[in-house]
Amino acid sequence: MESLIVLLATGIYSGYAPFAPGTAGSVVGVILGYLVCAPIWHRSPVGFIAGFAVVFAASCWIAGRAEEILQQHDSPHIVLDEVLGMIATMYLNPLGWPWLVAGFVLFRLFDIIKPFPAGLIDARLEGGSAVMLDDLAAGVYANLAVRILARLL
Repeated sequence: MESLIVLLATGIYSGYAPFAPGTAGSVVGVILGYLVCAPIWHRSPVGFIAGFAVVFAASCWIAGRAEEILQQHDSPHIVLDEVLGMIATMYLNPLGWPWLVAGFVLFRLFDIIKPFPAGLIDARLEGGSAVMLDDLAAGVYANLAVRILARLL
């Protein structure tokens, strides 16, 4: 079971990239979002949100267990938060290459600078929820930014 938790928490081991593991996890999120999630959210946006909520709740538990297994709070190897944050970024946004790149860059930017309330979430919570929620906030910010760009261009 621990091996499965580590596999999932590290984004199929992308969290072990020698540099920028969060960026590597975000790449996994782009791929999963494009190939797996987009067809679902295009058929049923509300159904996708319901499924995403269940996956997100399970991911909070997985990230918390992974912290215990890896013996490190918010280990850089845990990138499941980036995977789901990137999926949240692209939810119902255009999926052409320029938009995927824009979403990727914006998500990474918001994930790094952690604008309010993402920074508070990271600072005040502990465990898997803290690992996951700040990246969900970054994904929501990036999603809104991509939507604005799409309307302006």
